[in-house]
Amino acid sequence: MRTGIANLPLHYGKAPRWLFQRMVKLAREIAVIIVEEQGSVALLEKLSDPFWFQSFGCVLGFDWHSSGVTTTVCGALKEGIKGIEKDLGLFVAGGKGGTSRKTPVEIERVGETLSLDPNPLIYASRMSAKVDNTALQDGYQLYHHVFIFTPKGQWCVVQQGMNPENRTARRYHWLGEKVTDFVNEPHAAVCCDSTSKPLNMVAEESREARKITAQISQQRPESIVLEIKKLRSLQLPHHHQVWLKEINPQRLVKIFISTYERQPEDFETLLGMRGVGPKTVRALSLVSELVYGAKPSFRDPVRYSFAHGGKDGHPYPVDRESYDRSIEFLRKAIARAKIGHGERMKAFKRLNEIGI
Repeated sequence: MRTGIANLPLHYGKAPRWLFQRMVKLAREIAVIIVEEQGSVALLEKLSDPFWFQSFGCVLGFDWHSSGVTTTVCGALKEGIKGIEKDLGLFVAGGKGGTSRKTPVEIERVGETLSLDPNPLIYASRMSAKVDNTALQDGYQLYHHVFIFTPKGQWCVVQQGMNPENRTARRYHWLGEKVTDFVNEPHAAVCCDSTSKPLNMVAEESREARKITAQISQQRPESIVLEIKKLRSLQLPHHHQVWLKEINPQRLVKIFISTYERQPEDFETLLGMRGVGPKTVRALSLVSELVYGAKPSFRDPVRYSFAHGGKDGHPYPVDRESYDRSIEFLRKAIARAKIGHGERMKAFKRLNEIGI
């Protein structure tokens, strides 16, 4: 596991059409080669690997230092395999902005054609987004969500959030086969160029806080609101001072009524409830810590930056083994790709440049 800082500018807009068309073509060829040689599950594993994903984006021709690599690479892959999904045994749902909200419908559509129960996949898609928007409160609002899956129900997620204030992005990787608990250390990787001290309710250290938070949500709404009002008059720890200013107890009554009626048995059930958002979780975690002594974690899960690292040790030493493995695999894939000689040479050149 490597961690470090790289300056990653938050880019807006779209990739030029001439570039995107070429990215689509090369993404299709590389996907086909991987599936032919190693199977569709292997591609899921590679997409959930931040080293491989970043190398993939560089080879397709997109700048490594741009936040747009996430949305553009996923878009190129989705467009590239369009029409051959059944042959590949791989389907891509979701995308950027409004397209991300169509993910459940796209999963259902595939389920109908394959006689596949879409509900577990829809749940995985929804919970991965809910975790990164609500249970992990790091200041990054999701604007891109891509859910990639097989006919057998294996899946991975690549999603990204943005922080307009500091103009940085954060990418979250999930791999279904490694997720044993949606609310306890579920990520395959989290990439960002900066770290902070977010409320991290999916950290292992938050286990007791998750348990107590779910129990508090089962109490009568008026008792929870009363506790929050009491807290507003206390001198709180530094990491809570801003939170109380943002929380209006009376506005939370409606959702507390829902949690009281539903009586969620655990934090995952609570998190999955419609209407339970960041402020609800934040308020319950406050009561959990300051009334019941169950402290949540403020550890940032970021362990990767968007860069591979630098030869001078900045932003951190290069993980040469992972780096070389990614480059060698992509080199072989490009050699076999059914693309023009000029496009192949340009792809090799880009690969050589990131391998310096």
